Amino acid sequence: MSTCELCGRKEVETTVHHLLPKEMGGTFGETADLCIPCHKQIHALYTNQEIAARLTTIKELRQDDKLSSFIKWIRKQPATKIMKNRKSKERRRK
Repeated sequence: MSTCELCGRKEVETTVHHLLPKEMGGTFGETADLCIPCHKQIHALYTNQEIAARLTTIKELRQDDKLSSFIKWIRKQPATKIMKNRKSKERRRK
């Protein structure tokens, strides 16, 4: 158990998020340890192309309008909370 680098919740199970998606050349690039809900939310909201174009740092992810409201909400949730994520309407159309 560790701390999520995006939402800051402590003692959560984390996964490795490639800040530049692997398919876009980020296989050996920088990574961040994110809790499962944060990691799933990023990929539910954005395509790998969108991530590669403008969301390649924790700072950029935190400042994104769609993601910042999720981060504000998830910070208040218990570390054990796992929720279902659905792709955004924009993402489902792609």
